[in-house]
Amino acid sequence: MSALPAVDLGAWPHVFTPGEPGAPVLLTLHGTGGDEREITALAAHLDPRASVLSPRGRVSEAGANRWFRRLREGVFDVDDVITRAAELAEFITAARETYALTDAPLTAVGFSNGANIALATALLHPGVLTRVVAFSGMYPFGDRDPIGDLTGVELLLLNGSADPMAPATSVDVLERTASAHGASVTRNTRPGGHGIDGAELQAAKAWLAR
Repeated sequence: MSALPAVDLGAWPHVFTPGEPGAPVLLTLHGTGGDEREITALAAHLDPRASVLSPRGRVSEAGANRWFRRLREGVFDVDDVITRAAELAEFITAARETYALTDAPLTAVGFSNGANIALATALLHPGVLTRVVAFSGMYPFGDRDPIGDLTGVELLLLNGSADPMAPATSVDVLERTASAHGASVTRNTRPGGHGIDGAELQAAKAWLAR
């Protein structure tokens, strides 16, 4: 008998849309104020064949959905980041079993706060999540480094060079730290600020299709 899931999927708002047989899974993770439904539109641009697994962040900030607490803009509650990354890892494990996805390759695709929780989960739980497409993400652990061996982890970082919400200095730390722990990091930087543009979608699509 298999072990019971560590989380109750019925109590965690999420959407699952099966894809074509043998297709990969895209774990779509929304930004602050988003939800599990609107972020799934990204999947159609990146791989229309894929199954889509899309949970909702369970932290509320003035009524806005988030993945973890922050102390103020750009300053994360790192202890909460670590706790919530562990919870997301448990969600992924339970969902893989429940939806018969244990053999399907899975990539997290996150925007902003969703990118940050995807990165935190891959950096802390590489046995569960090994591939991340991070749109407008940054280093999620402040001045700490709780990361272990990241051999086999692949990260695609897509950022604006003048993004005040995910500053280039933090992305520099992310790239440097993840690489030092053994991750393969691809970084694309465009002019502009926070968001996603068409060229980034094409870059992500090509990276996923490798």
